Amino acid sequence: MRRAVIAFTAFLGGLVFLLAGPAHAGPADCQGLRGTLKLQGQPVNGAKIAVTTESGQPVKEATSDAQGAWDVQVDKTGKYKVTLDVSSLPQNAEVRGGNNVRTPTVYEGNCSTVLFALQAKGAPGQPQQEEGGGESSFWTQAAQLAFEGLNLGLIIALAALGLSLIYGTTGLTNFAHGELVTLGALLAYAVNVGFGLHIIPAAVIAVIVAGGLGYVQDRFFWGQLRRRGAGTIAMMIISIGVALFMRYVFLIFFGGETEPYAQYTAQPGIQVGPITAAPKNFAAMGIELAVLIVVGIALMRTRTGKAARAVADNPALAASSGINVDRVIRIIWTSGGAIAALAGIMLGLSQNIKYTMGQEILLLIFAGVTLGGLGTAFGALVGSLVVGMFIQLSTLWVPPELKSVGALAVLIIVLLVRPQGILGRRERIG
Repeated sequence: MRRAVIAFTAFLGGLVFLLAGPAHAGPADCQGLRGTLKLQGQPVNGAKIAVTTESGQPVKEATSDAQGAWDVQVDKTGKYKVTLDVSSLPQNAEVRGGNNVRTPTVYEGNCSTVLFALQAKGAPGQPQQEEGGGESSFWTQAAQLAFEGLNLGLIIALAALGLSLIYGTTGLTNFAHGELVTLGALLAYAVNVGFGLHIIPAAVIAVIVAGGLGYVQDRFFWGQLRRRGAGTIAMMIISIGVALFMRYVFLIFFGGETEPYAQYTAQPGIQVGPITAAPKNFAAMGIELAVLIVVGIALMRTRTGKAARAVADNPALAASSGINVDRVIRIIWTSGGAIAALAGIMLGLSQNIKYTMGQEILLLIFAGVTLGGLGTAFGALVGSLVVGMFIQLSTLWVPPELKSVGALAVLIIVLLVRPQGILGRRERIG
């Protein structure tokens, strides 16, 4: 029952936390249209967008910048017609579904976001002309989305693994964990772009530094709160404040722009059966799987892993058995910080870097942890893969803007049937 209450509180807190986060509406007095064009996670530069009134009167033309972003300010509110010039796209790019026209509505004092989903030519999503091609196109698109969902699920799993281990050993629902994800991406960016080091050694350095910062967090902050008897709810609220503090520190030093790493920013897609993806996506998935397997083996086979599982089961009994609980918790914090940093680096390679990237996937991380079973490392992996896969595959039937909502709906349905999560354990009530 206690876990159910904490899970429900965390879920509601996550919703409030995300709604209370910084707005992404851009500068004040914004009134117009804007968007970002990306192909396989990479920005599309130089694409032309024409904006007209609903009756066809020209308003303004815009060109996407190096980040794929474009912006058109308008004087009057109402419905507009936005046309993407497909001839200005890269030769291997096309609009998914073939529809390059949008008709958004601009309201007073607001910027409307216009979405154009781009894909590689010949990739899934285009209608087939030959007989029976519709069914073939559907399954090809499903295969592509399943691959993308697996990629997203592995990134979420990396982030969720550290969060689940920390919760299992300390009972802390850490809302600042998303900022640890962002921290890893920003550290790698600073070393890669600021010092000119290649992204691979920069990523290694960032993971090591983030792990050290995780140790420092527990040694001088969270550990002190535990020793002073702070409750789990109080510490959860404190973690929200820590997250807000870290996020705005990132904003001050990094800025609000979206930036890429110096390497692997634009790679041509390669075809593997029905799947088209950049080579870096395959390499990233291999690294993510390897890390998850190594951590799983460490938890099952090493003395420290067994001690961590003992602390998660019963800290008092573990301490009476001679296990140094504080030492185990600090190892978990160090590992959790390093793994979260790696997740941030992989996310940055996939969609570039911004100071809110951890916050934007935080609710999905909580969904993966809760769906798999609170406090279980393997549950976090299974739950995250389910969330990632469902987010992408749901776009076969729902608009892309609603794909995260569908994942949370699956979370609620599963918890109604199995409240302890997929791999969680039932607890006695009363």
